[in-house]
Amino acid sequence: MGDTAVLTAQIERTKAACAGISDELSDLKKMAGINTAVTAVGTVAGGVALGTGIAKAAADKKVDELDEMIAELEAAGAIEIKTDDQLYGVLADLFEETGTEEGKEVAESLRAEREALVKKSKTLGNIRTGTMAGAAVADTVGTVIAANNRVKGDLQSQINECIVATKELSNVRMQERVNGSVDTAELNRAETIVRECGAWEYVDLSKINKRATGAAISAGTGAAMAIAGTITSVSANSNSVRNDNTESGKKKEKNLNTASNVLAGGTTAASAVAVVFNATQISAIKKAATTADKCEEALK
Repeated sequence: MGDTAVLTAQIERTKAACAGISDELSDLKKMAGINTAVTAVGTVAGGVALGTGIAKAAADKKVDELDEMIAELEAAGAIEIKTDDQLYGVLADLFEETGTEEGKEVAESLRAEREALVKKSKTLGNIRTGTMAGAAVADTVGTVIAANNRVKGDLQSQINECIVATKELSNVRMQERVNGSVDTAELNRAETIVRECGAWEYVDLSKINKRATGAAISAGTGAAMAIAGTITSVSANSNSVRNDNTESGKKKEKNLNTASNVLAGGTTAASAVAVVFNATQISAIKKAATTADKCEEALK
């Protein structure tokens, strides 16, 4: 004859083995969500740095055009002018010497334009440096979170224990059903538990860790580029580099600015990939969490 108590006891053992998995997965999902936001900040910061760097390049191009004008003036035997500051100054003085209001206005406009151009380039360089530093921080944090936001051995062991307990419940249920005289409600409850908790056999938890690894690598790459870009941007925008008006000095500044912009673009791309990995990790966690929720609901 069947014994309902035997079936009930196995249900309780299954409940003990499967309980709490949902909470663990909830924490994983929460951290993946946080990391998606963090790496998104890195993406935005990298994009701002790139956009700012491009704008700075446009401002610097105007300075280069001034240099060409200076060279042409010198080649033509005009007044000797060594810097763009001198060019603006000479032109401003010439207009101011006309003694007319129009001349004075043009002179004032030239001086203001020169000051604004220098200030704009310097400000844009500082913004690029700041946003690159921000991207470096965000991607570094994202790397740490991704590296730790994975299915640990204890959680996997618990899920394995749940699977074993569920299989045992299935066996006990079948045996007690054959024996007869077992409470129908308890048989139906056991059937529901076996169906819902047995689904753990078909959940691929490795996807969660694979997404975590991908996110960690991408965010780490973004962080490395952002750090290098920050250092390069600081150097490019330093007074020693900006004020070196020799041919080699200007070439060095241009190369540093180009490198900073390239690194900003690389940071943006790597951070964006990390965002995708984090988003897909959330999707994988949700699938596992759905199984956990249904299993624990059946065990109530």
